Order: sequence, then C-alpha cells, then structure tokens
Amino acid sequence: MSKALDLSGRGLSEPPPELERAPALEHLSLRANRFEAIPEVIWRLPALRSLSLGENPLRELPAEIGELRGLTELYVHELGLERLPDAIGRLTRLRVLDAGHNRLTALPDTLGSLDRLDVLYVHDNRLGELPGCVCELSGLTYLNASENGIAALPEGIGRLAGLIELRLLDNGLTELPASIGDLGRLRELHLRGNRLTGLPGAIGALGELRLLDLRANGFSELPAVFAELPRLEKLDLRWNRLIDPPGWIERLRERGCVVLL
Repeated sequence: MSKALDLSGRGLSEPPPELERAPALEHLSLRANRFEAIPEVIWRLPALRSLSLGENPLRELPAEIGELRGLTELYVHELGLERLPDAIGRLTRLRVLDAGHNRLTALPDTLGSLDRLDVLYVHDNRLGELPGCVCELSGLTYLNASENGIAALPEGIGRLAGLIELRLLDNGLTELPASIGDLGRLRELHLRGNRLTGLPGAIGALGELRLLDLRANGFSELPAVFAELPRLEKLDLRWNRLIDPPGWIERLRERGCVVLL
C-alpha cells in the first residue's frame, strides 16, 4: 500500500477500512470531512509523519495527539479549536504546525519545547498577545500571527534568530520592541493594518530585509533609517498619513527599490 493516503473532501464521518490495514502509512489527510472526533485508528499508525485534520467539526484535540511522536507536520486549521493540549509539546520532531483560523486565546507553554519547529501558522485566532513560548522557538523561519488583536510584541521576539518571514498583519500594534533589530536573517516584515506611528532605530540593523509592508498604519513621517537597509527591494507605505515624503525615498528608488506611497 502507498505510504500516503489523501481522503480529503469525501464527506466521511467514520474512517474507511483501509486505514486499519495501513500500519506503515506516513502521510494522511482527512481534511474537509465530517469527523467530530479523531478516529481511534490514527493512534495505531506509528509511522505517521504528516497529518491533516483541518476543516472538520472536531472542536478539540485530545491529549493522545502527543503519542504521534514521529509527526513532522500537523495541520489543525479551521476546526473551531479554543485550545491546544499541553501534549503538543511531546511532538519534538514537528517542523510545521498550522493552527490557523481557530478560536485560540492562548498557546500552551509546552509549545516552547518544539525546537525543530520551522513554520508556525496561527493566523486568525484570538491570542491578544504573542505568548512567550513562541519566543523560545529559535528554529522558526516563518511565523504568521496575523489577525489576532495583538497589541504588543514581547522583547523576547529578538530570540527568533532564524526567522526569515514575520507576518503580523491586522493586529493592534502601536510600537515594536528594539529587539526586532536582532532578527538578522529577516527578509520579509509584514505589518499592514496596525496602529504604528513610528519604528525603533533598530530596524536599520535588519541587513537582510527585502520587503517591508507598512500599509494602513498611522505614519505621518518616516525615519531615515529605512534608507540604510542595504537589501530592501520593496517598501509599501500606502494608506498612511504621509504629507511630504522625504527625499531619501528617491534614493531608494534610484537603487532599484520599489516604493509605494
């Protein structure tokens, strides 16, 4: 039998018989079905590496999810989840966690033990703040915490030394901590739809930054530090309160950076 089984969008509410005969299964998708609970047979799939459960009426994840120690990818988006179990911290091989479009108000502290996690997607939840456990994930390269009502970032954000793309769109940020300048590998910073009126000078330390999206904030003037970003390729400033754009914007354009006002 194949090591991958895609059962997404089948209208299933019970597992098909072939799952009982697939102990070597590595990749399983049950996305977009009618499961109200995770089928028991899944706990008997020791070789499982990737599991997609999104878009089912599950509403909660049981602690047994922590027994799937071999998982490297877990997709639990659009389930109406209000919490993740502490047992998620036992999935120490996890590289991708997609818990977007749920109702999460917090993340378990145990999440911080997932030191192999590469991608964390918690877009469109109800977090209110970026939990400190996220700042322990030093291996992250991609973090999307957009649309959560986040009002401030912790200073610990600077510990995410491997971060390449950070998405914080449509939150309630009014400022960024100076430690943002410690994200030395960051290439994309997406801050559209916040309440920012200024940025810390430490932004100038982001030597790898290619894209800076500041649309729909409250900027009336801009720090000259933007002109010091050596690799900047796109600066999006639309829908702010800029009256008289500074002269250094033309210097950015002359060197090939796209600037949108």
